[in-house]
Amino acid sequence: MAERAYFDWNATAPLRAVAREAMVMALAMTGNASSVHAEGRAARQVIEKAREKVAALVGAEAKNVTFTSGATEANMLALTPALEIGGRKALRDTLFLSAVEHPSVRSGGRFAAGVVEELPVSGDGIVDLRALRSALARAERPLVSVMLANNETGVIQPIAEIAEIVHTANGILHVDAVQGAGRIDCNISALGADLLSISAHKLGGPQGIGALVRQGTVFGDIHIASPLIAGGGQERGLRAGTENVAAIAGFGAACAAAEVARQADAVRMASLRDTLETRLLAATPEAVIFGAKAPRLPNTTLVAVPGIKAETAIIAFDLSGIALSSGSACSSGRVQASHVLAGMGVEPELARGALRLSLGWSTSDADVENLLNAWNAVISSLRKMHANAA
Repeated sequence: MAERAYFDWNATAPLRAVAREAMVMALAMTGNASSVHAEGRAARQVIEKAREKVAALVGAEAKNVTFTSGATEANMLALTPALEIGGRKALRDTLFLSAVEHPSVRSGGRFAAGVVEELPVSGDGIVDLRALRSALARAERPLVSVMLANNETGVIQPIAEIAEIVHTANGILHVDAVQGAGRIDCNISALGADLLSISAHKLGGPQGIGALVRQGTVFGDIHIASPLIAGGGQERGLRAGTENVAAIAGFGAACAAAEVARQADAVRMASLRDTLETRLLAATPEAVIFGAKAPRLPNTTLVAVPGIKAETAIIAFDLSGIALSSGSACSSGRVQASHVLAGMGVEPELARGALRLSLGWSTSDADVENLLNAWNAVISSLRKMHANAA
C-alpha cells in the first residue's frame, strides 16, 4: 500500500522544523516575560523578536501586532463597535460581512445581531461590490469584514478595491487573512486593511497561537477600546495573561520561513494543482470545480462529483491513504452544509458532495499521483454503490 498523502493543508499545516526548534529552545527557558530580571528579559526578547517576524510577513509595524490564542480570538477582538482612531472614540454602528466568511466572523463578534448584515457574493464567490456600496450608504460608521482568501474554495477577494470603497464611506476594514498569509502577498498596507487576522498553524507554526494586526489610517492609529481579556497589561493592554512564549517563538519562526519560500512554493503548488485538476476532470468530466474562473490560492481545489456524498467519500479516501476534507465546515467530525457554496448559489445536492483538496510546501508529485489513483478507485466504487442503491 502506498504511503499516506496529506491534502488537508487548509485545515492545518505540519509543524515546520524551524518552528519546532524555536519552540524547544523557548521551552528550555525559565522566566516570565513580564519580570524585570535577566530570565524575564530573555523571555521578553524571544517574544519581541517573534513579533518582528510576524509583522514582517504582513508588512506591518511590530508594535501593531497583538498575539492571541488563534485567528478566532483575533477575529473576535477585531469585531467590536468600540474602536478608537487617533485617540478619539470612533464607535462602529453596523457590521457588514460577506456571505462566505469563516464561522468565527459570521458570529458577528461583539456586535448585536440586529446590526449585522450579510453581503452577497457572485457565483464565483466574489463579493458583490455594487451591493457593498449600497450597504455602506445606509450606515454612518460601518465596520466591514471580508476574508482575503476563502478556506473552502481558495477564491481570493479584491481586498484593495474593497478597502477603497469602505474607506470612502468612512468605514473600517477587517480582513481575515488566515488562508492567504504565507501563500500569497499579504501586505497590510497594499491590501488597505485596517485590521488583519492571521494564524500560526496554517503556515507551519503551532496550533493555539495567532495575531491581530492593526494598521494606522490617515486619521491616526486604530485602537481596540474593549479587550476581550482584561487583567494585566500584557500585549499593550489588549490581551491580558502570561504570554505563551514557546508558541509565539514557533509562530515567528514559521512566518520567517514561509515568507522566504512563499513565491517558489506558490509556483510549484499552482503547477501541481493545475495538473491535479486537469486529470481529475479528464477522469470525471462531470465533476465541478468551484470558483475555477476566479483568482484562487495556488494550493486549493474544491470539487464535487454529482451523486457522490462528501461524508462517504472522505471515509473511503481515508481508508485509501488520502487525507482530505469536505468543502463544508466540520464540527466535531460531522460534515455540515456549506454556507460558502450556498452563498454562491450552488444546488444543495451538489454542494453535499464538495471535497476540498489543499496542498502545501512538501506535497510531492508522488502524493498527487497517489491521490489520482485513489480518486479513480473511490469514485468508481461510490458510483456503483449509488447505482445499486437506486
